[in-house]
Amino acid sequence: METPKVLDCSVTECSYNTNKACHAIAITVGDSTCAMCDTYYKSSQKGGAMEITGSVGACKEDDCKFNKSLECAASGIHVANHMGHADCSTYSRR
Repeated sequence: METPKVLDCSVTECSYNTNKACHAIAITVGDSTCAMCDTYYKSSQKGGAMEITGSVGACKEDDCKFNKSLECAASGIHVANHMGHADCSTYSRR
């Protein structure tokens, strides 16, 4: 199984975001309340690996139609601001 890429991220204040691209090696999506990007980190320090595009390492949103055994099966995801935090906007309830 190939990990889906973060196709774009509009959360520009995240340390892993450069020019609306995610550079975290792998993100985790989901918590107890919503499909938020748990890897989001607000800091002036930039992080990640600039030579890679971030991908989804794990997804804890087991009610998403793309979730297969706590892994994301979407072809790619979009991340956007939602109520003051980063959310997977590809999330779709089963």
